[in-house]
Amino acid sequence: MKDKTLKEIQQEVDQYINQFKEGYFHPLSMLARLTEEVGELAREVNHQFGQKPKKPEEEENSIQNELGDIIFIVACFANSLHIDLNEAFDQVMHKYNTRDKDRWSRKDQEA
Repeated sequence: MKDKTLKEIQQEVDQYINQFKEGYFHPLSMLARLTEEVGELAREVNHQFGQKPKKPEEEENSIQNELGDIIFIVACFANSLHIDLNEAFDQVMHKYNTRDKDRWSRKDQEA
C-alpha cells in the first residue's frame, strides 16, 4: 500500500461514509467517538508500558490499531465540518515553529 496524503485519507473516508444514508455523525457525537478512541489508546499504552497488564480474557489489540481508529475519526470530524486537514496541520506547524522555536534544546546546537 502506498503512503497516503491527508487529502487522500479524507477523500477515502468521505467515500466510505457517503455510501451510508446516515452520513457523518453530529459534531458532539464525533467528539464522543474521538474521546472513546483516545481512551482505548490509553488503555493499550497502559497495558504495554504501564503497570496494568491485560486480564487473560481480554481481547488482543494494538496501539497501531487504536491510532488508526483515531485517524479515521479525525478525518470524519474534519470532513463533517469541511476542514482541510492539510491546511489545519500547516497552520499548527507554523504556530509551533514560531511560538516554540526557542523553547526546546536543539540537537544541532551545542550546549
